Amino acid sequence: MTDFKRVFKDGKAFIPFITAGDPSLEITERLITGMAEAGADLIELGIPFSDPVAEGPVIQQANIRALSSGTTTDRIFEMLRRVRLTCDVPIAFMTYANPVFSCGPEKFMKNCSETGVCAIIVPDVPYEERDEFLPYCRKYGVELIHMISPTSHERIRMIAGDAGGFLYCVSSLGVTGMRDQIGDDVIEMIKLVKEIRDIPCAVGFGISSPEQAGRICEISDGVIVGSAIVKIIEQYRENCVPYVTEYVHKMKQAML
Repeated sequence: MTDFKRVFKDGKAFIPFITAGDPSLEITERLITGMAEAGADLIELGIPFSDPVAEGPVIQQANIRALSSGTTTDRIFEMLRRVRLTCDVPIAFMTYANPVFSCGPEKFMKNCSETGVCAIIVPDVPYEERDEFLPYCRKYGVELIHMISPTSHERIRMIAGDAGGFLYCVSSLGVTGMRDQIGDDVIEMIKLVKEIRDIPCAVGFGISSPEQAGRICEISDGVIVGSAIVKIIEQYRENCVPYVTEYVHKMKQAML
């Protein structure tokens, strides 16, 4: 069974996001294990970057805290090697082009393969420029996950026809962050994808409550939550692990 068949095997995947190194890589290691035990089907792990253009203020601050604590891409891979001794939860990186190029695309994807990172999401690399990374992804068995939004229009058909793993469906315009309402446009977006191809669609950007997760999973194959979790980490810092795992458990239960 491939990682993504495993992730979506029950039809509804819960995908929490955290920024690696916030507040420390030791806590990140504990969070990964705790969230896996609490029911996370895939963990989206952000590589901290100084200019995270797709992120709202909550995750921007997490990037700053992680970089200030000395987090580097090499240290993240070292941490994941430790994680893999006891935990096999699928992991996807949320990163930007610069960290991948700084490491070297081939070395980066090789390290992903060796540490059980099954996918990367690179929001500042548009679909049309995917060949910058795609050959290395294919060589090392790492899926390049594409993002679509309600304004993608005809590009949705093109991207859905060629995508691998799953589609990251942006539920609203703008950057990441918690929102009270999720627009109906996402329903039409997923319908359009499914007309083209039966690829899993996971919805992110703005989801924060169990009620929202329950509604979104009625029309999608997965729910991605970032800012709400990062906010808990910001509040409790080194003591955040039990609070985050409790939150993940509640969100997963709401989707069953």
